[in-house]
Order: sequence, then C-alpha cells, then structure tokens
Amino acid sequence: MAEADLIAARREKLSRLRALGIDPFPYRFERTHTAMEVRAAFPDLGPEAHTGTEVRVAGRIMALRRMGRIAFAVLQDRTGTIQLFVSQRSLGNESYRLFVEGLDLGDIVGAWGEVITTKTGELSVDTSGFVLLAKALRPLPEKWHGLRDVEKRYRHRALDLIANEKSRRILEQRALVLRTIRAYLDDRGFLEVETPVLQPIPGGAMARPFVTHHNVLDRDLYLRIAPELYLKRLLVGGLERVYEIGKNFRNEGISTEHNPEFTTLEAYQAYADYQDAMALAEEMIERCVLAVSGGHRLEYDGREVDFSRPWRRVPLLELVAEMSGADPERPLPELLEELERKGIEVPEHLKKGPKGKVIEHLLETQAQPALWNPTFVVDYPIDISPLAKRKRGRPDLTERFELFIAGMEIANAFSELNDPDEQRQRFLAQEGLRAAGDEEAQRIDEDFLRDLEQGMPPAAGIGIGIDRLVMVLTGATSIREVIAFPLVGERR
Repeated sequence: MAEADLIAARREKLSRLRALGIDPFPYRFERTHTAMEVRAAFPDLGPEAHTGTEVRVAGRIMALRRMGRIAFAVLQDRTGTIQLFVSQRSLGNESYRLFVEGLDLGDIVGAWGEVITTKTGELSVDTSGFVLLAKALRPLPEKWHGLRDVEKRYRHRALDLIANEKSRRILEQRALVLRTIRAYLDDRGFLEVETPVLQPIPGGAMARPFVTHHNVLDRDLYLRIAPELYLKRLLVGGLERVYEIGKNFRNEGISTEHNPEFTTLEAYQAYADYQDAMALAEEMIERCVLAVSGGHRLEYDGREVDFSRPWRRVPLLELVAEMSGADPERPLPELLEELERKGIEVPEHLKKGPKGKVIEHLLETQAQPALWNPTFVVDYPIDISPLAKRKRGRPDLTERFELFIAGMEIANAFSELNDPDEQRQRFLAQEGLRAAGDEEAQRIDEDFLRDLEQGMPPAAGIGIGIDRLVMVLTGATSIREVIAFPLVGERR
C-alpha cells in the first residue's frame, strides 16, 4: 500500500477514535516501570509463570500480532522492549476490539497488568487495561530492515532513532562521554563557563566564518569559529582554570569528519604548559574510554585502537621526514623541488608559503592516516601557530601539539602565547596572509590584545573535537552518526 493510503487509513482511525469520545493525545500517563526494570525484577522465570505483581508500562508499539481472541504487541521504550499479552478475556470485548482494530505500529500506548511469562517463556505484561497516548499518523519504516537509506536516516532523524537501536545507543554514549569529561574537569577545580557565540571578530582558529547581521546595531557579526580568545581573557580576569563545551561554526565543507556546526571542549589552565595539556588529555580521554567500554582497547573501522598509556609523542618535523622521505627543514623552494622529484603533489595555493602550510599538508596526506593508536604530534612551525608560545631552544617552532586517534585529528593544544607585543606581531603576520588571499588567516582582535596587556599568567590550553572523539569511542565512521541532527543538503 502506498504511504499516502496508509496515512489516510490511520487518519480514518483517528476520526473514529474521536467519534467514540477517546482522546488520542492525552496529557500524561503514570508509569511505574520501564522495560528494563521489569526484566531486571524478573530475570529467571520459567514458562507460564505468574508473579502477582502489576506494573504500568508505556512506549511505542513496534510489533503487533493478532491471533483471534489473543494478541501480542512489542512495546519499546528508552530502555528496551517488553511484550504485551492481550486477551479478549482480560480486556473485555470492546477494549480488545479497540486494541486490535484501532491501534497501528508506531502508536504510543500505556498498558497495565500482571507480569507473567507465556507458554514459550517470554516475559510479558498480561494486559488488563491500556490507553492510547499518541496516535502515529505516519507508518514506521519497513519492519524487518529498519531504516537503511542513509540520507533518509539523517533527514528524518526521529524516524531513524525509532527504527535503529544503534543510533539511540550512540547518542546515549555521547552523553556519557560529556558527563565523564565534565566530572573529570570539575573534580580538578575547572570552572565551566559560557562565552559569546555571536562575535564581532572571528578568532581563535584558522577557518572561514559564517556571517550574520544585527539589525538594531546595524553591524555584521560572526558565528564563532572557536571560543579561545574569550576563555583566555577569563584567565586574565583571575579564573585560573576554565572550560567550555559548546558549538562552533565553520563555513567549510561537509565530509565524514566535518560538519559545519560541531561541538568542542576547550579548557585552559594557568601556570601550566603543553606537557601538562598532554597529561590532561591522556587521563581524561582514558576515563572516557573506560566509561564507554570498560577497557583500554576498542575496535574502530575494523581495526583495534589501543588507548594504553603512555601515548606516543613524536615531533612533527621528524614524523613528516619519516613518512614523506623529504627534509622539512629545507627552505621552501628546495623542499618543493624535493617533493616534486618524489612525486608528492602540493596544491598550487600552498606553494607560495608559508612553509608551515606545506609541512601541515605533508602531515595530513603522508602521515595522518597511519596515526592509529593515540599519538601526540608536537612542535609546529610558528607561521601556522599564531597563538602558541615559541618552543624553548627552537624559536622557529612552537610548543603546540595535535592529538591523532584512528587517523583523525582529535585535539589541538598550546603553551599559550601571553606576550602581548609578540601576539600583535603574530596577528599582523596573519593579516598579511589575509591580504594575500588566505581567507582562513586570523584577524587582529584589539579587545583581546588590550586584556593581554593586563597580564595573562603562563597557561596551557586544549581544544578537543567532541564529535570525532565520540566517533572513535562508539565505532561510528561518519560524524553525522554522532550528531543528533547533522546538516543535510536540500531535499531533491
């Protein structure tokens, strides 16, 4: 039957219910047990058992079998499923007829009765009464195969969550990861804060922003690409340990690892450096792994990821040299010549420099896919790290690391630059890159520089991509699997 005909049939049932004086959308239902609680209370009953215990359960009808004077329904709630055993004897003629003729798959009902087991030993509620709580006017996806069309799953996310237990489980595990992160940071004296999403200057990262317009102020504002500069201003104000979990927005492409709207954790700790940030990342992510899986090893995309500490640390230049066979210490023209001889392609827009962009390209294309177990890649060129302190003993590098897991960048962290004069010079260099056509280069933020001139303590800062971290911990191979409502293209 076509979907339009199915909807029409359900609407006809809706009209009949209302004609009988039945409200198909009542206000509330007093539930005493979830499906999981019923199963936990009676784990080992034999066939045809009677408990004498009455429960009230509620959920969505996911299966319905009518067999003359008895019927069986599978009720699904947030914890799992429980069977309803429905009989004409228990309900009476009118109520039984209403159940078998008035209800459809997808309807939400409340039911009550004694907990029993059937002849086959299936734990059930011997239904002595029920109430319709919400009439589903659209049919569920095809019963046996669930919702398999990927685009349809993301476009109709509620339908996906009804049909696919894995989708629900991923969102539950995401919430567990966030609770674990908050507990870890709260226990260590970090203060959770909120900083502006609408910003006059998009700063704290190299990315293209979304722009909007404030009508009353008659000025353009930007959806934040990162909260970093505001969080560091809180360090200036004396809040020595702060963190924020929130949305960032970058006007860039969509892929299995990128969504224009995404969630990050950023945390800043005064009187610390990037070594301390590595220790924090190791311990906090380990807590998340243990919370989700109970052990240190997970499978991702068919391969094992081992989170056992300590995690590998490797200098960026050393890694790029090893994986590309080229010498990244060479001047840019010589490096480009060497890469051409080796057949390693470099996009034209990167060939004009700075050299750090070419090194970053080599990291992404030659080394990153092989970084499977957690790996800290450390000490990045200064020309691509405008907010990080220079590396002690190597002023052309910075004390910056990126954390890679399962071939994905998960975190980015610095020993934070707190010299206001050097920070201004770094911003000016970025403005030069913008003038040369780099739309992702950072801009001068005078408010941030003014606060930096008040004095910011030495500090470590780290940003962690929550969505990608959850991907690894849940085995999801697309970022859209771990976001409740990912961005999808226009309906075609």
